[in-house]
Amino acid sequence: MKSPQTPPTQSSPRTRPRAFAPIHRLLALLHARNLEFVRDRKTLAWNLLMPFGIVIAFGLIFAGPEKPLFKVGVLPPVGTTLQMARSQHLHPLLTTRFVDFYVPEDAKLAVYKLSRHQLDLLLDLRSTGPAHYWVNPDSPKGYFTEQLLRLGDREAIRNTVTGQAVSYVDWVLPGILGLNLMFSSVYGVGYVILRYRKSGFLRRLSATPLTAFEFLSAQVLSRLILVMTIITLSFIPLSLLLHLQVRGSGGLLFVLAALGSLSLISLGLVVAAYISSEELAGGLLNLVTWLMTLLSGVWYSLEGASPWLRTVAQALPLTHLLDGARAILLDGAGFAEVWPHLAVLATLALVFLSLAAVGFKWRAD
Repeated sequence: MKSPQTPPTQSSPRTRPRAFAPIHRLLALLHARNLEFVRDRKTLAWNLLMPFGIVIAFGLIFAGPEKPLFKVGVLPPVGTTLQMARSQHLHPLLTTRFVDFYVPEDAKLAVYKLSRHQLDLLLDLRSTGPAHYWVNPDSPKGYFTEQLLRLGDREAIRNTVTGQAVSYVDWVLPGILGLNLMFSSVYGVGYVILRYRKSGFLRRLSATPLTAFEFLSAQVLSRLILVMTIITLSFIPLSLLLHLQVRGSGGLLFVLAALGSLSLISLGLVVAAYISSEELAGGLLNLVTWLMTLLSGVWYSLEGASPWLRTVAQALPLTHLLDGARAILLDGAGFAEVWPHLAVLATLALVFLSLAAVGFKWRAD
């Protein structure tokens, strides 16, 4: 005869923990993930140091004395430097504060920049008689610079230059498109390979006859086709909508964009080839993209920045991509003027691809 079973009460010790089981599982996973993050010292150090690096970078770029209000090109007498001309007081304008004086390498190029409102005034001191100067009467800053000159030298001979100014939209649009190309190229391949490696997909591929070179080539070509399609479909309607000035060859611009994209894709491959941690790889990619965003002239020109800062910028692929694109679009530059940018981008792509191929790993550490 079965003994009667008493129903469990609501305060039974066996039923009480079941209500908290999801919380216990959540806390256990949270604890494990926190331990994993803390034990990954490289990622932890990166997350702690990166904000300081960004703030220091902004301080180096934007700190310093007040920026000049006007830019004046000076052609000093033969055998005389700009410092000598200023110390000898060859012209009263040279003693004016908040004016960026420089000696242009090519006088014709300086006159061209004057016509595009990229230079406010050009002062010629090479003759023994009265000074000559060139000014664009349609430039507001050129007007005020001329008034400063006339206050100290009313005998200076005036020459005028006309030309359409380069609007900020014309100047910044290549930077925005280049920024989109950079993010699509750098992150498009790097994160994919990291995900493949972490999920074990690369380990399975390593058991096939597929070589690392074939795998990387397929990834690069796939991303290159996608990026170039997107950038072309973006550039054509935007140029028509904003009436962008396209003075150079569209074919040359396409080749430049393709080489720029290839070098940036290869840069993302280098990070994915040597780094297994997604957090650390993400931090490195953020550093690279932030550096290029700040120093490659996306939003503003670095023409008046410190020489060492411009030297660092010349080592970045996005700098050559944007400088070459603006030269083609705004100045009508041809292959003879753009080939240095093409050569640098091709060299960077080759170096990055070689480094990625050498350091590529099928399995995570």
